[in-house]
Amino acid sequence: MSSDEYTLKLDGVWKKYSTTDFFHKSIREEIVGLFNRKKDDTLSKDEFWALRDINLEFKQGDVVGLYGTNGAGKTTILKIISSITYPTIGSITVNGTVAPLIEVGAGFHPDLTGRENIYVNGTIIGMQIKEIKEKMDNIIAFSELAAFIDMPVKKYSSGMYLRLGFAIAVNSSAGILLFDEIMSVSDGAFQQKCIDKIKELKRENRTIVMVSHNLSLLRETADKIYLIKDSTAVPMSAG
Repeated sequence: MSSDEYTLKLDGVWKKYSTTDFFHKSIREEIVGLFNRKKDDTLSKDEFWALRDINLEFKQGDVVGLYGTNGAGKTTILKIISSITYPTIGSITVNGTVAPLIEVGAGFHPDLTGRENIYVNGTIIGMQIKEIKEKMDNIIAFSELAAFIDMPVKKYSSGMYLRLGFAIAVNSSAGILLFDEIMSVSDGAFQQKCIDKIKELKRENRTIVMVSHNLSLLRETADKIYLIKDSTAVPMSAG
C-alpha cells in the first residue's frame, strides 16, 4: 500500500441503537444483518442515532484524536472500526490489522496470570505465538509489571490492567491501533511513556485513533482531531 492510500475509511456511516434492547443479537442475526444491510434511515419509537453520516479517511502515519462528551459516539466509532459492531447505514474499509484497546482489561481472563494473558490477549489482536514469545520480554518491560507478571490479573488494579494492555498492543505488528481513554487511569510517568511510544509508532507509519476527554493530550499527540458532537464528526484544530 502506498503512502497516499488510506488505511481507514468511514463512508456515510450511521449507527442506531434501541433503548429497549437489553440483550445482544445472536451471532446468526449479526451475520445475516451484515450481508443483508439495507438503507434504513427511519427510527422507531425506542431507537436513536449513535452516529449520523460519519465520513472519515485516515492514512498511514495519521494520529487521530476523537474528542467529545460521554455518549457522543466516540467509542462507537472505534467499535465499528474493530468490527465489534457494524454500521446501520454506510460502509467502512480497513486496510491492515487492527489492535484495539477499547476497554481496560478487555480480553483478559481474571484467573490467568499476567504472562498467560499476554498470550491470550496477543492472539486476540492477531499476534502469532512465535511473535508473542519473541516480544514477551519487551512487553513485560514496557508494562513495568515484572514483579506481578505471574500473579492472576484479578488482583491487578485498573492502572495495571492498562499498563499490560497497552504494552501488548504497542508491541504488536498491527498497522492500526485504537485507544479509548488509555491515559485516564495511568500515572503521570507512565502517561508520558505512552505519549512517547505513540510518537514512535507514528514515525513507524502506524495509524492511531485515540479517544480522550483530555484535549491538551490530544493536541500533544494527534495531527488530526475531530469533535464528536450530536453523533456527527467535526474537524478541530490540532494546534
